[in-house]
Amino acid sequence: MLWIERIRTVKVWLVIIAVVIAIASLVTSHFLIRDLQAEETKSVEVWAEAMRSLNMADENTDLNLVLKVINGNNKIPVVVLDKEGNVQTFRNVDIKEDNYNDTLIFVKQIAASMKEDGRSILIYLDVDGGSESEMSFDADSAVDVEDVNSDMLYQQGDVSSDYIEICYDESIILKRLAWYPYIQLAVVVVFVIIAFFALFASMKAEQNRVWVGLSKETAHQLGTPISSLMAWSEVLRETYPDDELLPEMEKDISRLERIADRFSKIGSIPEPKKENLCEILLRVVDYMDHRTSNKVTITTHFSTSSVELMIVAPLFEWVAENLCKNAVDAMGGCGSIDVYLSEGENRIMVDFTDTGKGIAKKNFKDVFKPGFTTKTRGWGLGLSLAKRVVEDYHNGRIYVKSSELGKGTTFRIELPYS
Repeated sequence: MLWIERIRTVKVWLVIIAVVIAIASLVTSHFLIRDLQAEETKSVEVWAEAMRSLNMADENTDLNLVLKVINGNNKIPVVVLDKEGNVQTFRNVDIKEDNYNDTLIFVKQIAASMKEDGRSILIYLDVDGGSESEMSFDADSAVDVEDVNSDMLYQQGDVSSDYIEICYDESIILKRLAWYPYIQLAVVVVFVIIAFFALFASMKAEQNRVWVGLSKETAHQLGTPISSLMAWSEVLRETYPDDELLPEMEKDISRLERIADRFSKIGSIPEPKKENLCEILLRVVDYMDHRTSNKVTITTHFSTSSVELMIVAPLFEWVAENLCKNAVDAMGGCGSIDVYLSEGENRIMVDFTDTGKGIAKKNFKDVFKPGFTTKTRGWGLGLSLAKRVVEDYHNGRIYVKSSELGKGTTFRIELPYS
């Protein structure tokens, strides 16, 4: 099954490519964010030096460059505290309070959070000059407050103390950028999931086309020899009317007709009819009993004598026959097969238990995949077709209920009440 291996290879490569993209994205984003963080730290240091120059300025100092640096910070949140921890000014802080006092409290809490994260700079001031020490950021200061951006607040009072502390945080852009690799990773994961589902749907559609084509071709190829066998059977009946083998031969020819009918129904949409499931299973057991070794015993265990369901009888008979034949092969032509029928809540359960060599637990699901077989001679299509018949045409389930190596296996079919 080369195409199945190719599908698996594609899946593996998809995962590898996704992992490579994710790792490359995370590494690239890490270095980019690290560089931007360093750049923002340098910008804060320049801004802090500008604040120091503003604190140390007198009436003869040209403040144009200083104010340009201060007003140029439109991204990085900063809060300036005096040595007592009082807020002197702040920029680019998202204010949620309405009045002045609440705003200062809110900003002070933000500054405390910045300090906990290690994002603060101490600027020591020169207090030797008397006139310099009297410098303040009153609204009526010599500095034209209108030259400073409106989101920079000034608290009245003397801020020309021993030092000021500038607390800062990462810019909004940098914080958003930090989420970028994770968003990209999520996009890659979604892409891989969608690709997996698309691949699975494509594989399923391809399987369906193969099964339909195979079924129609098989039914067509069987038609001619079956017609010939029927004709020869009539000739033999006229020639040897009392031959005891003729009835058995006619049964096998009739069986071949039903097999062809089953394949034709797989290639189309069969119409289910209300049938007695017990009678269907008894027909299968009777047929298999006459065509298997005397060393194989097939026993039925029904909790009721009549269970009527909407069912496609020819197809379901084929599923039951396939399970029985697989059981005979697994037992090596010697052992017992037990067929159990029981009723559950809103469903009917049919179990096929054999005393064969068993199935490894890791292969419980693989046995239903096309091409999987443990036989030296086999296509590995029987159970995959059985699964299709049970699930697609009867809305049921078929699975390995239990199995133990060297002791046997139980397959279960669950059918809903019609």
